[in-house]
Amino acid sequence: MKKTSGPAVIAALLAFNGGFVDTASFLGLGGLFTSHVTGNFVTLGAALVSGSHGILNKLLALPVFVVSIALARMAAAYLRARDLPVLTSLLIAEVVLLALFCGLAVTYGPFPNADTPLALLTGFAGVAAMAVQNGFQRVHFAELPPTTIMTGNTTQATIDAVDLLRGVPRKQRKSIAARFRRLGASILYFAVGCAVSATLFWQIGFWCLTVAVGVAVAAALVRVTTE
Repeated sequence: MKKTSGPAVIAALLAFNGGFVDTASFLGLGGLFTSHVTGNFVTLGAALVSGSHGILNKLLALPVFVVSIALARMAAAYLRARDLPVLTSLLIAEVVLLALFCGLAVTYGPFPNADTPLALLTGFAGVAAMAVQNGFQRVHFAELPPTTIMTGNTTQATIDAVDLLRGVPRKQRKSIAARFRRLGASILYFAVGCAVSATLFWQIGFWCLTVAVGVAVAAALVRVTTE
């Protein structure tokens, strides 16, 4: 039997990790966004103009992201065809990828040049982890706000806030207010993840990623206990 709070708890943990992992990778891997494709396009353009390092990791991040989502999708179809738990398996896959990301970063980082082979491998492990999260978020938590990209969340939250303030029919108000609360919570958890990651990275470097692994483990355990 599922608890109705299960998906919301998992989404909160994933939103925290979305901000946490993106911030750590940005700080430690030459401005690489592990889950934000748009951001990598922007920083790639900046790197090309300035001639700084980190060009290759941003250039290759997109195909790694796409391939990771495709593989996760095929794995989900394989598991579903055999009546095996899909979401739990994908959550565990994210834990493994984040642990790999953390292990590589701690062992071989810091990376003065983000385009060296080991730096690229490290970054791609993080990109793969967040690609998997993006993928199963779309499929299994489509009714909840995205946990990695806050632009759409902020836009919709602002629209909902204006509608609630100007007044809407009572029939619509309840659903709009509920969506606004969900969006606000997702934005808050993501922002807290960013702040905690930046603070810990400044103090202990890539060891901060152990927190992200622990949070991912907690999300997987919530899913297991609510199935």
